[in-house]
Order: sequence, then C-alpha cells, then structure tokens
Amino acid sequence: MKKLALFVGKWEGEARLLREPGEPLVLMQTEEAQFKLDGLILEIEGIGRSKTDNKPVLQALGIISFDDEADTYHMRAFNDGRFLETNVKLSEDGRSLTWGFALGTIRTTSVLRINEKGEWTELAEITIDSQPAKKLLELTVRRQG
Repeated sequence: MKKLALFVGKWEGEARLLREPGEPLVLMQTEEAQFKLDGLILEIEGIGRSKTDNKPVLQALGIISFDDEADTYHMRAFNDGRFLETNVKLSEDGRSLTWGFALGTIRTTSVLRINEKGEWTELAEITIDSQPAKKLLELTVRRQG
C-alpha cells in the first residue's frame, strides 16, 4: 500500500462532467485521499460542486486495498447510489491507477494519474458495443497545503 502514498492528500481543482450531449458541466472538484486502518486501505473521496450554488453534483468514495496472496489491488467504489468492485492496476512508474468494469456491452475505463506538474488528473470513458469511447468525466486537481 505504501506505493500509493503519492496520491495521499487534499486536492482541489475542476472537473468536467459529460452526462449529456452538448457542453460539459464544469464543477469545483475536491479529492481527499488518506490511509486508514494503519495503512491497510486507501480511502479516496471526491466531491464535485456546482459553481452556481455550491451543491454537490458528483460524490464518489473509493476504498483500495491490496491482496497479498493475489498480488493485486482491489477497489470498492460508491457513487450515485451504486457500487462496484474491481481490480486496480498501478502503473510501472507508480504514478497512475487504472480500473473499469463491464456490464453486457457497456465497458468503462478510468485512469487516475499524477502528471509531470504534480497534478492529479482523471479521465473516465464509456464504450457501448463497438462505438468509439466517449468521455464521461475529466478532472484536474492540485495538492493543497
């Protein structure tokens, strides 16, 4: 789990939510990542707030753990009244996490990356049948404090 220490902290910036065709909804985004249970899990909470009324539009909570026996990271993530359980892959350079899920002909892929500027970037895409992937969410946040 120590390999995930790069993600720990409080982060703020913007997210672009693309739920419908047309202009994306731009949100004030915060991400907070912290180890819990003496480093056994990494908890990540993301909240996207409307710029007009500061109300939460997007709320997500992810809990990442490491399975020593399988040598694999697992995540249970919650948002919009649903949850998913999936494997998480840490890149060779330790600067990005990738996860996704498939349900019938629908597939999603998410990539969280700490870029060369030290920013937390995230891109979530959806693919339906053989159509090209479409962006669902993209965000860039910067470490605070």
